[in-house]
Amino acid sequence: MAFGVKREELTKWKRDVLSGEIAFLTHFWYDSRFPQYKTVTKAGCADIKKLINWGKKYGFKEEWIHNRDGYPHFDLLGENQLEILQKEGITDQIIRFKLEERLIEVLKGK
Repeated sequence: MAFGVKREELTKWKRDVLSGEIAFLTHFWYDSRFPQYKTVTKAGCADIKKLINWGKKYGFKEEWIHNRDGYPHFDLLGENQLEILQKEGITDQIIRFKLEERLIEVLKGK
């Protein structure tokens, strides 16, 4: 279940993905498989080869790509999420979702 994202943000992410850019969308999220995480970032790109090569930089495997509704993406969680957003310069999403603070809480076992 996703929440905390504005319609304009989702529309822009979809447009950027379809145009062949590597695009990032962070939102609040809950999945019972990962109860320790409260956010996810979708790193998407409709150019599958470009997305695969991007993912290889971070040790991701091609089979980890989710290709739902024509918006292929990797899901970024936890330490990977924060590290990748930092390296990609996506500081606005780090700040907005307080990712550094949330990761510290997870690592402390809260």
